[in-house]
Amino acid sequence: MSNVSKTAPATSEEGAGGLKRGLGNRHLQMIAIGGAIGTGLFNGSGKTIHLAGPSIILIYVIIGFFLYFVMRAMGEQLLSNLEYKSFRDIAEDQLGPWAGFFSGWTYWLCWIVIGMADITAVTNYVLWWFPNIPKFLPAVLLVLLLFGLNVVAVRLFGEIEFWFALIKVIAIVVLIVVAVVLVIMGFHSNLDTLIGSHRVGDAYQAIRDTLTQAYPNGANASLGNLLNSGHGGIFPNGFNGFLGGFQIAFYAFVGIELAGTASAETKDPLRTLPKAINAIPIRVVLFYVFALSAIMSVTPYLAIDPDHSPFVNMFALTGLGFAASLINFVVLTSAASSMNSGIYSTSRMLFGLALTRFAPKAFGKLSKSHVPANALLFSSLCVLPGVALLYASGSIMDAFTYATSAANVLFIFVWTLIMLSYLHFRKKHADLHDNSVYKMPWGVPMSYVVMVFFVVMLVILCLDKVTLIGAATTLIWFAGLTVVYVLRRRHQDVLADR
Repeated sequence: MSNVSKTAPATSEEGAGGLKRGLGNRHLQMIAIGGAIGTGLFNGSGKTIHLAGPSIILIYVIIGFFLYFVMRAMGEQLLSNLEYKSFRDIAEDQLGPWAGFFSGWTYWLCWIVIGMADITAVTNYVLWWFPNIPKFLPAVLLVLLLFGLNVVAVRLFGEIEFWFALIKVIAIVVLIVVAVVLVIMGFHSNLDTLIGSHRVGDAYQAIRDTLTQAYPNGANASLGNLLNSGHGGIFPNGFNGFLGGFQIAFYAFVGIELAGTASAETKDPLRTLPKAINAIPIRVVLFYVFALSAIMSVTPYLAIDPDHSPFVNMFALTGLGFAASLINFVVLTSAASSMNSGIYSTSRMLFGLALTRFAPKAFGKLSKSHVPANALLFSSLCVLPGVALLYASGSIMDAFTYATSAANVLFIFVWTLIMLSYLHFRKKHADLHDNSVYKMPWGVPMSYVVMVFFVVMLVILCLDKVTLIGAATTLIWFAGLTVVYVLRRRHQDVLADR
């Protein structure tokens, strides 16, 4: 890989490895937006708000800040060599074959696990409308649909993501506007509406008692709800609650690197990739800070149900049943978008692994439409076992948390390899850095700061029993991957000696 040419034309129709550059600027920008608006925001923010209260806004800002530098590190390296298909190629080139093997297969598993988490999310949203249908049915139908669409052409993947992302953007903007109107009107929610008839049983009794005491006459939509004055302030559950909010919030950003993976199939990546990455801070403010501020201004954080999407519940509280159904459709498309991204990215990762003989040759074959169809089929089939999570867990949210905890650890590993590759890149290719048109700000020191942040995230994942179980399961993966890599290398060495 280190000998590949860096002079591949950015506007050529054929990208690295024979992949077709069928994605335009609008596709990549929306793919980047879709990666920045993950399922964790729509499906998991209820739990993070329940844990952290209004301080959840600060959590999203902190995570977005550090991941922006991960993207800058990846962007500089990708644009230094247009033969790179993804960060897997970067890791292999900068750190050695082991890094390419571990990053490629781990990233593949990342998206398989995310697909399993998205299956639980999609089921949750469909059951909101049809509570009596079999749990497995929405999951199976969605996987079949997305495989059928992705196998046609990469441009169709781009079109799907474009419209999925556009739906999410419009929904968030509408939500913010509606919240502003409700705050100006001083919209009032009575106590019965705040508590909700569906929140019954021992698990919710403490919440019901707290709401009854805090809001005996209901609550008005107000910025005072966001400040949570009189009910614990911005940090109502203390420092532990603040730390606990990082788990699902962190998951909301997984997929942010997808724009880099897609750049290998994008026209003019030298122009489109920096544009997509540079917009990340604006997207964090709009999609996380403004959206969650809007929700908690209309709905006091104490009234937000940790087991349901706060986006759906906010409209349900207003009594706008149709709007609540519409938002439920939006968050369903968000989960479907995430699965679509997962099927796409895992197939490209298997394609790259096959080209370096770290995966079966069949995964390295392209269809007539320049799509790795075999890899697509394999990844789609591997997502389906996630249906078992729906039956093995006590609740859909628990299943979602198990899967997202494992995904967080896997992504931390992959993102850490990106930062280590960048440090090696700066040392090994100082000339490329000096001539780079897209340098990472404060490159070397920020690389170390970001990796320290990742260590802190790992520690936080170990503080909660549910997230610890999910995170601990990844040890099995890394142990098995190590064994496979050692055996694979020995086999290759034997062949080389013959």
